[in-house]
Amino acid sequence: MCRNIRTLFNFAPPATELEIRDASLQFVRKLSGFTVPSKANEPAFEAAVADVAAVARRLIDSLVTTTPPRSREVEAERARARSALRFPPRHASH
Repeated sequence: MCRNIRTLFNFAPPATELEIRDASLQFVRKLSGFTVPSKANEPAFEAAVADVAAVARRLIDSLVTTTPPRSREVEAERARARSALRFPPRHASH
């Protein structure tokens, strides 16, 4: 359920608003237990996503570091390599 919650700080290029919103949506889904809220809960759900996204943006914008920004491409390749180790390809047996 939390596949979109990733580290968003200190990347080049910086996290986009869509990435922050996606992570916020996953966080609210996890907290509420709803993948899709009912019509009655939709306003509260959407307000929570907007609030979490705003706080996340303020947090990311206020953090400081002395390390150089990480490359998205390098980190994606590392993630693919970890995934390949965890989930080796299955060989079809006939």
